[in-house]
Amino acid sequence: DLKDAAAGGIKITPEGAGGWIGITDKYWLAALLPSQQEKFTYSFQSLPGTADRYQVDYIDNKGLTLAAGSAVSTQGRLFAGAKKVALLDYYKEEMGIPNFDLAIDFGWFYFLTKPFFYALDYLFQLFGNFGVATLAFTVVIKLAFFPLANKSYRSMAKMRILTPKLQSLRERFGDDRMRLNQEMMALYKAEKVNPAAGCLPVLLQIPVFFALYKVLFVTIEMRHAPFFGWVADLSAPDPTSIFNIFGLLPYSVDFLPPFLQLGAWPILMGISMFLQMRLNPAPPDPVQAKIFQFMPFFFTFLLATFPAGLVIYWTWNNLLSMAQQWYIMKQVAKSS
Repeated sequence: DLKDAAAGGIKITPEGAGGWIGITDKYWLAALLPSQQEKFTYSFQSLPGTADRYQVDYIDNKGLTLAAGSAVSTQGRLFAGAKKVALLDYYKEEMGIPNFDLAIDFGWFYFLTKPFFYALDYLFQLFGNFGVATLAFTVVIKLAFFPLANKSYRSMAKMRILTPKLQSLRERFGDDRMRLNQEMMALYKAEKVNPAAGCLPVLLQIPVFFALYKVLFVTIEMRHAPFFGWVADLSAPDPTSIFNIFGLLPYSVDFLPPFLQLGAWPILMGISMFLQMRLNPAPPDPVQAKIFQFMPFFFTFLLATFPAGLVIYWTWNNLLSMAQQWYIMKQVAKSS
């Protein structure tokens, strides 16, 4: 932590042998790598002066004895370069450097983020485009969650069929909230419907969303990775803006805050989210229904600042979910 370094420095003494210490930003790393067979104490400190300067060191815990007229040698390595996943993995495995791959900040969902990167990189080798790899990866994720999502969408389709009956109950017991809830729960039980099942697809997407966000945001392999058309960097926000008609008008909109620079992909995502929510039954609570109506609008502005690759993923995921949900609704309607 830079604050601790400025306050007097940091010293770390690992329990095991080896280790490493370095200075890093999002894409680049400079690290000292001592012998991995000895124990060392590592230090990190801020240097005085007006410029931001930092120093890292390590020292052998057991020390060295040097007789007069003799010489000793010690071996260490310096890593200075890009934090490519395959490169850091290679040094970790071949040289036995513990946790060297953690120089990349994969976040809380490390157990998902790194496998997701491997999957995307494998698909990239097949298709030659990280954007297409993201679309293919989304299909793989949808297939993995298909049984759970299928059950959830069936429950939502039944909820949609029950809407007239629910409305009738509200008209009959609208003034008696407790009785209304009892009658609604009895109806759900009789029809074997879980009103909370519609939340499952959203909950499943949360860790996937954040893990994919990390992949796009911190891996140098995604830096300047193009898609098609105007998207030249999947790790950066959509460069277009509706306020100059996506570049057709000859003026810049850089004076606008980032969340107002609505690109084409965030708008497409918002439209797909709106259409998908139209397939869902309206929440029984009028307040919740109003909140759900504004969600596509809110997320359109929110995702305007997110990496374009993540917005493309979300849009494509919405379209696949709509197709799956529409098909299930047709099947449930026929069986009813």
